Amino acid sequence: MKILVLRFSSIGDIVLTTPVVRGLKRQVKNAQVHFATKPAFRGILEANPYVDKVHCLSGTLQELVAELKAEQFDFVVDLHNNLRTALIKAQLGVKSRSFDKLNWRKWLLVNLKVDTLPRVHIVERYLAAAAPLGVRNDGQGLDYFIPPADEVDIRGALPPAFQQGYVAFAIGAQHATKRLPVERIIELCGLLRRPIVLLGGPTDETTGHVVELAFDQGVATSPPAPGRIPDSPYYFPEPTTPPATIIYNACGKFNLNQSASLVRQASLVVSHDTGLMHIAAAFRKEIISVWGNTVPEFGMYPYRTEFRALEVKELDCRPCSKIGYEKCPKGHFRCMRDIRFDVELPPVG
Repeated sequence: MKILVLRFSSIGDIVLTTPVVRGLKRQVKNAQVHFATKPAFRGILEANPYVDKVHCLSGTLQELVAELKAEQFDFVVDLHNNLRTALIKAQLGVKSRSFDKLNWRKWLLVNLKVDTLPRVHIVERYLAAAAPLGVRNDGQGLDYFIPPADEVDIRGALPPAFQQGYVAFAIGAQHATKRLPVERIIELCGLLRRPIVLLGGPTDETTGHVVELAFDQGVATSPPAPGRIPDSPYYFPEPTTPPATIIYNACGKFNLNQSASLVRQASLVVSHDTGLMHIAAAFRKEIISVWGNTVPEFGMYPYRTEFRALEVKELDCRPCSKIGYEKCPKGHFRCMRDIRFDVELPPVG
C-alpha cells in the first residue's frame, strides 16, 4: 500500500509527525510511506528509516501535484490540513484523512479566553488521521534520526570545560514573543550554575554573544557589575550568577542535525516553544520549557519525556496568539518578563 503523508512545516511539527510515520511503516502491511514537505525540511526526513521517499514543494504546487500523481498513492494522511493540502488531495482523487486542527477552539482561547481544548497532545490527533489504516499509538514517542556525517564529537567541537557535561539552551524561536528577553536568558543561565551551550541559528548569534559577554565570554567566574554590558545596547540585572556558570555560544556554528546531536548529548535541555524542544523530547531528554505568548494547553508540550514548564499562568492576556508576534501586542511583554525562575532546578553535577 502506497501512502502519502502531507506536512509542509515546520521543524517541530514535522518531528511531531514521526509516530504516525513509524506506525504507518510498521503497522500497515507492505506500506510504502512517502512524505511531502518543503525543501528546508528534507534533511529532517531523509535520515528517517520509516520514510521511503521525500517529495518537496520546490516549484509550483501544480508541479508537485504532477509528481505525486505519478506515484499513484492509495491513501493520503493530511497532517497539515490547510488550503494547499486540500487542493493536493482534490487533484490526487484518492482516499484521505485529515487531522483536526481545533482552530475554532484555539480561537476561543486566544480571543475570548474560553478554554474548550481537549487535554490531548497533538501527536494523538495526528495519529487519529492514520487510524482508518489501523495505525495505533505504539507508545514509543517521537523519532529523530541524525545522519552519521552530522554527529558532533564534543571532544573536538566544544571547549574542554564543556566536555564533561553541559546544559543545552535553545535560545531561538521563530517569533519574538516566544523568546525570553536577553537579560532574562542571562538570569536563567546564572541560576543553572553549569556549563551552558547556547543553540540557535545565525539570527540568534548576536543574542548568544550578549549572553556570553555577560559571563565574560565563558571564562569569568562572576558576572560584570550591573549596568551596560560592554559593546552592547543591553542592560542586565543585579548580579545573581553563581561562579559555576560558563557559556559557549554555538548559535550559527552548527546546522540543525548537528544542533540535534548536541541536544542528544546534553544532560539537560532548556528551550522555548520551538523545534529543538521537540527534538529534545525525541531523545527523551529532561526539559525545562519556557512559554511566552503560547501555552501548553494547545497540545504541543514536550511529548513523552520529563519536563517542567516555566510560564505566567495568571496573565489575562495570554495566550495572545496560537503562533506568535514580532512584538508584544500589549507592549508590556509580561508573559516573558514576569516568569518566575524560583522553580526547583536540577542539582549541579
